[in-house]
Amino acid sequence: MRHTRQSAGQFYFTTTPMPCPYFNDRLERRLVTELVGRNAENLHNTLTHAGFRRSHGISYAPCCMDCDACKSVRVLAGSFNPSRTQRRVIKRNAGLTAVVTSAIATEEQYALFANYQHSRHGDGDMAGMEFTDYQALIEETPIESEVVEFRDEEEKLVAACLTDRVSDGLSAVYSFYDSDIDPKRSIGAYIILWLIDYAKQLGLPYVYLGFWIKDCDKMAYKSGYKPLQVFTPQGWETLKA
Repeated sequence: MRHTRQSAGQFYFTTTPMPCPYFNDRLERRLVTELVGRNAENLHNTLTHAGFRRSHGISYAPCCMDCDACKSVRVLAGSFNPSRTQRRVIKRNAGLTAVVTSAIATEEQYALFANYQHSRHGDGDMAGMEFTDYQALIEETPIESEVVEFRDEEEKLVAACLTDRVSDGLSAVYSFYDSDIDPKRSIGAYIILWLIDYAKQLGLPYVYLGFWIKDCDKMAYKSGYKPLQVFTPQGWETLKA
């Protein structure tokens, strides 16, 4: 999605509603601002705390007519205890090594990213991304960002996650992994579990997971990471079991 450049701090709607990526019978609109200038990091922190997400050099939040299904969520890392199923996921992936790297795109990452898109999201907009598009996804960041690489015992790259640092936590921007890995390993879940543990090590209270959609199968899974807080008009509230 491309947006017309605006002055820093100015909000605007996308020019036209677009098809919702989660519900076929709905349209999506976003409230957007650019993260530019010396105050980009402070603005990003403020907006993240207000339920916004980052993509490239913009921060956005849904503002759809007659729909508020998308809820920004964050895990309380310090209070998180993995469930029995999540402990099994951690055990199944014990052979992986995580390396935190700078937000610099590599050909190795792109090969994994392209394979993931074609196998999991072949009909999506990102499936046609070339290396320069992927490079923009990773490197067009005005704030402190990292790529966490996950490698197996043979040093093969099997998963990666673009992650932002915010003042009170980590924000998982985008993750992808080898689609040939045994689904029972739930490597996508493992990435989240690793980020929660990493936040604990850094003394950061939250891991921001983006938008949770209760009635959408591919987005509802985030409620499995408890305690989970949801951003509401009244502020952040703990999701009830």
